[in-house]
Amino acid sequence: MAAPPAMDKSMEDLNTFLEPGMFVRHPAQPDWGLGQVQSRVNGKVTVNFTEQGKVVIDGTLIALEVVYRDIS
Repeated sequence: MAAPPAMDKSMEDLNTFLEPGMFVRHPAQPDWGLGQVQSRVNGKVTVNFTEQGKVVIDGTLIALEVVYRDIS
C-alpha cells in the first residue's frame, strides 16, 4: 500500500493553535466584529462573530487574528 501524498503547504491549517472560547477577528472582514471560536475540526473553524453571526472558515485559506484583549 502506498503512503498518502505529502500535505501541500498551500493546504496547511493556519489556525492549529485556536481553541473553542478564544476571541478572533477576520483580517479581511473587520466589519464582522469580534468573533468567538466555537470549534476547529479538520481545518474548518466555526466562529460566532458579533455582527455577522456564525461563520465556518476554511483554515487553509484564512489566518484568523487572535484578540488577547479587545481595546476598541
